[in-house]
Amino acid sequence: MKARWLALLALGWTSFASIPAHAADESGHPLGDIPLRSIGPALTSGRVADFAFHPEQPQTWYVAMASAGLWKTVNHGTTWTPLFDSQGSFALGVVALSPHDPNVVWVGTGENNSQRSVGFGDGVYRSLDGGKSWKNMGLKDSAHIGAIRFHPTDPNVIYVAAMGPLWNSGGDRGLYRSDDGGDSWERILEIDQDTGIYDFALHPDDPDVIVASSYQRRRHVWTLINGGPGGGIHKTLDGGKTWRKIGGGLPGGDLGKIGITAAPSEPAMLYAIIEADAKGRGTYRSKDFGESWEKRSGYASGGAQYYHELIVDPNDADRVYSMDTFTQVSEDGGKSFSPISFVYKHVDDHAMWIDPNTSDHFFIGGDGGIYETWDRGQTWRHVTNLPTVQYYRATPDNDVPFYNVCAGTQDNHSHCGPSQTRFTDGITNADWWIAQFGDGFKPQSDPSDPNTVYAQYQHGGLIRMDRVSGERTSIAPVAPEGQLAYNWNWNTPLIISPHSSSRLYMGAERLLRSDDRGNSWREVSPDLTRQLDRNQLEVMGRVWSVDAIAKNASTSIYGALIAIAESPITEGLLFVGTDDGLIQVSENGGESWRRSDRFATVPEMSLIEDLIASHHDDNVVYMVVDNHKRGDHKPYVLKSSDRGNSWRLIVKGLPDRGAAHTIIEDHVSPNLLFVGTEFGLYFSVDGGGQWQELSSLPTIAVRDLEIQRRENDLVVGTFGRGIYILDDYTPLRTAAQSLKSAEATLFAVRDAWRFLPDNRRGWGGLGDWGNRYAAENPPYGAVFSYYLPESLETAQQKRQKAEQALAKEGKDTPYPSWDALRAEDAEEAPSLTFTVRDENGNVVARVNGPTSKGFHRVAWDLRYSAPDPVNLTPPAQLAPWQSPPQGPLAVAGSYSVSLSKRHRGVSSELAGPVSFRIKPLFGGKNFAEDQAAVLSFQQNSAELVRTVTAAIAKLDEIDGRINHLLKAVELTGAAGETQASAIRAIQNRSRDLRTAMTGDASLNNRYARTPTSIAARVGGLQSNWGSQADVTTTDRQSYAIAKTQLDGALTNLSAVEQDLRGVEQQLEQLGAPGTPGRLPQRR
Repeated sequence: MKARWLALLALGWTSFASIPAHAADESGHPLGDIPLRSIGPALTSGRVADFAFHPEQPQTWYVAMASAGLWKTVNHGTTWTPLFDSQGSFALGVVALSPHDPNVVWVGTGENNSQRSVGFGDGVYRSLDGGKSWKNMGLKDSAHIGAIRFHPTDPNVIYVAAMGPLWNSGGDRGLYRSDDGGDSWERILEIDQDTGIYDFALHPDDPDVIVASSYQRRRHVWTLINGGPGGGIHKTLDGGKTWRKIGGGLPGGDLGKIGITAAPSEPAMLYAIIEADAKGRGTYRSKDFGESWEKRSGYASGGAQYYHELIVDPNDADRVYSMDTFTQVSEDGGKSFSPISFVYKHVDDHAMWIDPNTSDHFFIGGDGGIYETWDRGQTWRHVTNLPTVQYYRATPDNDVPFYNVCAGTQDNHSHCGPSQTRFTDGITNADWWIAQFGDGFKPQSDPSDPNTVYAQYQHGGLIRMDRVSGERTSIAPVAPEGQLAYNWNWNTPLIISPHSSSRLYMGAERLLRSDDRGNSWREVSPDLTRQLDRNQLEVMGRVWSVDAIAKNASTSIYGALIAIAESPITEGLLFVGTDDGLIQVSENGGESWRRSDRFATVPEMSLIEDLIASHHDDNVVYMVVDNHKRGDHKPYVLKSSDRGNSWRLIVKGLPDRGAAHTIIEDHVSPNLLFVGTEFGLYFSVDGGGQWQELSSLPTIAVRDLEIQRRENDLVVGTFGRGIYILDDYTPLRTAAQSLKSAEATLFAVRDAWRFLPDNRRGWGGLGDWGNRYAAENPPYGAVFSYYLPESLETAQQKRQKAEQALAKEGKDTPYPSWDALRAEDAEEAPSLTFTVRDENGNVVARVNGPTSKGFHRVAWDLRYSAPDPVNLTPPAQLAPWQSPPQGPLAVAGSYSVSLSKRHRGVSSELAGPVSFRIKPLFGGKNFAEDQAAVLSFQQNSAELVRTVTAAIAKLDEIDGRINHLLKAVELTGAAGETQASAIRAIQNRSRDLRTAMTGDASLNNRYARTPTSIAARVGGLQSNWGSQADVTTTDRQSYAIAKTQLDGALTNLSAVEQDLRGVEQQLEQLGAPGTPGRLPQRR
């Protein structure tokens, strides 16, 4: 304890947290850059699309995430940097390093699979500096890039396989070649408007020889067709000038997805995995680079639209891996396959990299993230520090003191975790738990009992979980006898009624209701869909046969509910939306229904993705329509003011590219709305009249939005970057004009919980308890949010800005006067100060904040100002067990904060006071009933700390002066032993004082027992400022002893100081050289 206390003596700065402002949109609401906080998690990652490893730096690799952009590690996965946060797309299919320069990184955007939840892109990007900066190199209408390859000898020649849009015809489809490093592109292989190129191989000895696979496909809400007559394998011998479709040994008829790969150790050997009819599908091999093929086996992956990628061991041409639900390996050139071990490993694999130096070492990336093996797949290491989970939906509960967020993932279960913790290391993966396994959707907690959680899984699965015991009860509705099974969408809608926490609504083709927490269900509607036969709908211009490749695979049966809402004002006022574009409204709890099927300019039969009923007006309902699965990526957000009888679009300010997914309404201000789109998060302060981006979120799909109304937090569920929280969004309720016109705005302060951050999991950081990832808690304490319409500029900054404007116009910049420049040099920096007062008006603490223009948040740590000596140069880094100097903890009660500035030498009040409360988090026998008495004792002990630390600092100063004086005696002819002896005598008294204050250093260094020093006793008192318990008897005794000893030491210190000044005066009279602390006098 003594060592810790002594370490703190060197520190003297006030602890506060500040969140810097970002560049805001000058024309919009000034708070568009308000920061969001990621809470992770990283216990599992979302889908991995591709790897690229630096050939000369094995610790450096890139990971292309299917819906989270590009990530880079330079330390073998210990830490990661996202490289693609501000680019036009987040969905990636390919990452490739140029073999001519590994700092040249190419990325193909848009996933290269055809599954139900697939992101699209805007072409290919190139970086020349290892991912630090990017340029879009074209093919912007390709939507999905299948592969990127490089000419082996010419760095300017690049080939790109463009699959084209999944949901519509046209776009950039085919095999493209660039001869100028990507500045321009030539399509060298084109099939048709519905067929693109998925994969290809260049002959390593003659790159003019290319073999490519074409892929015809189409997905809509109601179906998938994953092949057709456009599919096949094609070959050119002249660099793409002429092509022929290969038939020798390959299956005829319609073909689906075909993965092609070359064997690195056998230049003429190719493998292909082909989706076809039952007779033709399988694994094929060519030994003459695609001229002829041999069917090696009937093995094809379990879902070609999701997999169909082969990887050949670089050291063994007969060892072939196939990406699949469970990765398969063949040791005999494709004749037979068997699964590799998936113990301790997730399923659904999509990417693989094999170490060319040892085939036992490889990485696999799949739906669960990244896995590494050193024994060819027998055991695995999971990378658990990538916060790239793909969430469909997310909801907060009402737990206290900190709410939890439950969210359903793509293929990684339903997760629940805290919005914040009391622990110093933040929110770790271990703080999360699984509510239900499988694909999760919208898990929800009982609003009156956070220990009851409802969680879903695919196609209508539903459980009720008791969080305390972990027990789950299946409560999914089952159709009555004599009726077809309910038709559940993959993402089945479920809500808890705002009027009764035991009432649930769940949507199949009809609406079902439970009034007993899911124990029983009853139908409250007939079939509310169009009841269409999806097999009679045209796809790619015609109706397809039942034998079409993968027809309807991985799709939900058409005709199901997608969205449900009940008015929080009027019980029984129900709204539902269907996957085939209908809104159905019941004003009597489901006894009768009113159908709407046309909405402004929304295309007919578009999927109704989200519905919310207003908290302020039971006539108002909002709707989000998603038509992207027909190639229409425009956002459709609509509002009805007459219970769904009529609708109007409210999309002004939303980009045309990027479907809207979700909407939420503020429960306090009816004009404040939030919308999540395919590429970001937007808000409106005028009821949807104008939208503006919340720009601090990376480019990502926002799939769900919910508000934790008690805390006024916006919970953001993203499909690829986990969960974000906009803590205390109440500043957005303030009108933009009032923010811009006020000199400063200090927003309402949320009540603060009084507790001591818990370090039982270690001192923080990622080294404790095996943690490899931790999300940040909100700043501890009371958070002060404020807005400055302009920065507080110095005279120099103002002059330089004016000069820049003149220079930009080509005008002269006048040289300032000397007086003006002197004034600039002498001007003190502007400052902003938050002054915290208790309910009696006494100043408790002062906290400084940034003076730059924009929105800021600063936290007060609920402590009085530290009594330690002022230190203008605090250490750049503290040891894990150290903390900055701090005073006693303020007691629970009422406080206020005001904001002032000091600018151009003048102090003035800006805003406030604003009241807030400090609330105790804990109570009980281990906590003092009279916290004010504890504080009084701690403040008294703080006075001891102030005096002791100042006395020690004074001794340090005296020691320095003594050393200088002894040297001055040597340099002064008129001085001699008399003065030196007097100085040494004072030095001995100073040493005795230091021993009394800080202990006997001589004996301590020799590990001997010594009397307890004054500083040790006071340090023990200070250590209990981290306790809310009653003051111990030991502490009271230590206080009394230290106070008495200190009084004597201070008397002696005063005498030492007086005698030392007398010696200094003598030396001054003798003409000694100057020494610190001595006032010179001319003789």
